[in-house]
Amino acid sequence: MNFSIKTGNIVTLATPVLVLGLFDDGTLPPMTMTVDKATNKALSRIIKAGDIKGKIGDSLLLQKLDGCRAQRILLIGCGKAKELDAKKFSKIVKHTCKALQKHQLAAASGTLAALGIKDAGIERKAQLLAQNFVTCQYKYNTTKPKATKQFQVESVTLLLADGKDRAAAQRGLATGTAIGKGMNVARELGNLPGNVCTPTYLGKQALQLARKHKLLQTQVLGEAQMKRLGMHSLLSVGHGSPQSSALIVMKYQGAPASEKPRILVGKGITFDSGGISLKPGAGMDEMKFDMCGAASVIGVMHALCELKPRMNVIGVIASAENMPDGNATKPGDVVTSMSGQTIEILNTDAEGRLVLCDALTYIERFKPRTVIDIATLTGACITALGSVCSGMMSPDDKFANTLYQCGIDSLDPVWRLPLWEEYQEQLHSNFADIANIGGPKAGTVTAGCFLARFTKKYTWAHLDIAGTAWLQGAEKGSTGRPVPLLMEYLLKH
Repeated sequence: MNFSIKTGNIVTLATPVLVLGLFDDGTLPPMTMTVDKATNKALSRIIKAGDIKGKIGDSLLLQKLDGCRAQRILLIGCGKAKELDAKKFSKIVKHTCKALQKHQLAAASGTLAALGIKDAGIERKAQLLAQNFVTCQYKYNTTKPKATKQFQVESVTLLLADGKDRAAAQRGLATGTAIGKGMNVARELGNLPGNVCTPTYLGKQALQLARKHKLLQTQVLGEAQMKRLGMHSLLSVGHGSPQSSALIVMKYQGAPASEKPRILVGKGITFDSGGISLKPGAGMDEMKFDMCGAASVIGVMHALCELKPRMNVIGVIASAENMPDGNATKPGDVVTSMSGQTIEILNTDAEGRLVLCDALTYIERFKPRTVIDIATLTGACITALGSVCSGMMSPDDKFANTLYQCGIDSLDPVWRLPLWEEYQEQLHSNFADIANIGGPKAGTVTAGCFLARFTKKYTWAHLDIAGTAWLQGAEKGSTGRPVPLLMEYLLKH
């Protein structure tokens, strides 16, 4: 969709629909008040009559009013003025998009970016507006060819009171559009069924993106190459599957090669049956979402290619399918990781850490500035944090605090969990350097402790997105998180 910016008298603006906000106490934002005066208090009379209350989620479409050139006016409830923040603003934007879709209005001009928000300036408001409009219009139809197509809003014009805000708003629109598109890419990959989205498919998507953008180079390492590198931990996960495992390396170079890259490592288990440690049947279909960490990495690379920032970023995806057959890895097997550390596999359903540890060793060659791994790693994280925020662990306080703040700013929050040495004792093995599980207690923490053993040579953080990567119930599907958090971090730092 297209976004544009205009300033000037909104009363004389020719537009198919003019979007105006109002608060739940009946008061009007300045731009809405301007239209109210020009229409001889028509809006005030409608509000007084109780046709719209002004709560977030309320909307009312009006036909042309005398005194205003717009063909229609869409009133949008904005809740309480004093409580309006970035999170509520995002909800308002989503409701606006849905209202435009409901009434099949393809082009709109809106004043929402002019609302006063206590924790967001014009650039952030424009970013959130574009991001939410782009993501609101996503609908999965790839394997539903007969599904009704969702009506698309094609263009939105931001109406600003002050022309000096134009440059900041333009930056925000560009950033929000790129992040929204990146989230939709991640959502689409996550929503695809496991018989379509295989490790090979992920590799093809990464190669295809590189062919479109000169700043991106992609390499896909096959099983033979990984075997020569000694990545037996990663390879052990795919032994029970006919699908070939892959290590996908995407290099975005927007700065000189001398600048150290920031690296994102995504877990790409395209289907997780649990292997020999087979999962219960109920809900196992959702294990197609076990590659959402990988999807978020590809989504971020899409967004970077759109924005072309001056930085170097490498996205690495460790991808496999975890299935049971006669060749599958068994509980009690011992494998040797690329780092040389041996791992006793006590549970084949704790496979994400097995693919990630070899990827985390592989990236040492790039001398990274920072590393973030992203994985739907543990059900224990859902128990601890639910679906509101992702789990985050890092031995570096400064890095952890940075990611926490980026989560707050991007409305894609994380919460730090401990990574203390005492938890490492749970990973003791009598038969290898380390066990791949630490027992029933503190499962998310011991998973992070496992990964920490492979990240000693750089600044690292781990994101467990098991609770935030997809939704259940009527809204079942991939969320595209944590693309906003990762982009916030990359663009700020």
